[in-house]
Amino acid sequence: MTGTADKSAIRDAASILLVRGEGAGARVLMGQRGAAAAFMPDKFVFPGGAVDAADADVTLAHPIPEQCAARLAQHHVAPSALAAAAIRELAEETGLLLGVPGDWASAPPHWTAFARRGLVPDASALRYIFRAITPPGRPRRFDARFFLAKAECVTGDLDDFSQACDELGHLQWVPLNEARRLNLPFITEVVLAEAQAYLEGEEMAESVPFFDNSTEISRFRRIA
Repeated sequence: MTGTADKSAIRDAASILLVRGEGAGARVLMGQRGAAAAFMPDKFVFPGGAVDAADADVTLAHPIPEQCAARLAQHHVAPSALAAAAIRELAEETGLLLGVPGDWASAPPHWTAFARRGLVPDASALRYIFRAITPPGRPRRFDARFFLAKAECVTGDLDDFSQACDELGHLQWVPLNEARRLNLPFITEVVLAEAQAYLEGEEMAESVPFFDNSTEISRFRRIA
């Protein structure tokens, strides 16, 4: 054994649909993956990525809402780790910080942007709305949880992406009713439809949709 990580193994991941505005005029933050990316090249996606081991050790100013935490607790990874991963990835890929004023005893490497601004991550604005596992045969596979959050909960200028890393290009606020015209992964289209119905006034179901592609047989079920 060489110890090399199996890149096709399913990794826990988290993404944020950051929504600006209300109703039919709402916009969602999206960016485009590079043409040379191993996973979903050229596709427009939401900010997000894999959970790091250190995410479990991050102290949140406020936890994710209780009902969402209960649904996330059915998984093998802590709800707080998934929430922290989503907030961290948003910060890294867009430069936008979902946090509230607070102090760090010692900020871990991926959280220095929060510490410099005197902020600590806040998960109270996150709503768990979707789960999907990447089908077999892809170069990267993720067990992705999607969270919805209102842009008004971000601290700072919503149009300032100057602190973003280069993982996502063409960061932009896309009108919800135009987003599906972009070059999107299938699952991103499905999640957008779920979010759009809710944001335009439809009651959200008392369960979370789950596209389970952990095996060769694709299954759809709901997490109560």
